Amino acid sequence: MILYINDKYAEDIQRVANIDLPWEKFKDRSVLLSGATGLLGSFFVDVLMQKNTEGLNCTVYALGRTENKAAERFSKWWGDSHLKFISYDVNRPLSVEGLEKVSYVLHLASNTHPMLYATDPIGTIATNIIGLQNMLEFAVAHNAERFVFASSNEIYGENRGDVEMFDESYCGYIDSNTLRAGYPESKRCGEALCQAYKSQRGLDVVVARFTRSYGPTMLMSDTKAISQFIRKGVAKENIVLKSAGTQNYSYTYMADAISGLLTLILKGESGEAYNIADEASNITLKELAKIIADYAGKKVVFEIPDAVEASGYSKATKALLDGNKLKKLGWKPQYGIKEGIERTLDILKISKK
Repeated sequence: MILYINDKYAEDIQRVANIDLPWEKFKDRSVLLSGATGLLGSFFVDVLMQKNTEGLNCTVYALGRTENKAAERFSKWWGDSHLKFISYDVNRPLSVEGLEKVSYVLHLASNTHPMLYATDPIGTIATNIIGLQNMLEFAVAHNAERFVFASSNEIYGENRGDVEMFDESYCGYIDSNTLRAGYPESKRCGEALCQAYKSQRGLDVVVARFTRSYGPTMLMSDTKAISQFIRKGVAKENIVLKSAGTQNYSYTYMADAISGLLTLILKGESGEAYNIADEASNITLKELAKIIADYAGKKVVFEIPDAVEASGYSKATKALLDGNKLKKLGWKPQYGIKEGIERTLDILKISKK
């Protein structure tokens, strides 16, 4: 899949690159991020590299497990002196020879879909805690100006029925004595660890609470419901719904998620957490499935999940995030759920090899 050949994907990159932000904070600086080839990390890299063509002069240190995968994903920029790939397992201490200072450090790496929660619960927890601490230690040692942790809507747990939407102060119910709890509980612990480094080590930190993100940069191995729906839609197959579909969630198109991330990096207050979510992308799972089925000219069918799949599913039935705190910083999302889904399908259909 080559995204760069697609005009709509290029438009997404340029649209975010054109947002009115204090980009000068990145000028002649460096950014180091884990999870660089993931759904969100890869688009973040594309935006910064596009800004470099406009004179930003920001060095991007992209961490990932496989160089070949990174070379394919970033084919447009591979060989550009501003992009430096580092093969790295986040669960090991990070050392970069010759690098004394890095301006911004982002920990975006994580297991982010149900099958991995079920089959690799240890790796899920370790990346969100041990991997995070390795990145925090690196940031302190290299005098980072700001550290960013990619957290999740999952930290809110289940809605207790007392609010319609989750603002950043809400704390719902999580049964910690379950396999599925590994992801939300480790994200909660990760946020607390960031606060500890702010207090004890003097590190400037901000926390991005992403909701269910999607877009053409999604990994084909992703087992989230929306990702499975999108793959079926691109293949023009019936959309398979593995529940009644009454779950009501917030979603965010990849470009809006990264414009939100950039906003909190460049304008957010140290120590604060920000929801990256917009009401125009709140929808039930069955409504989401129907949008994709209708656009693909197919129908929605029901299928019972197997035991492994079901063990990785979220138990939350309503998780709608309040994004007003980030919007007060000037964040303006561009796409509602229908527009974002249709754009994703259009890009993926053209970009497939």
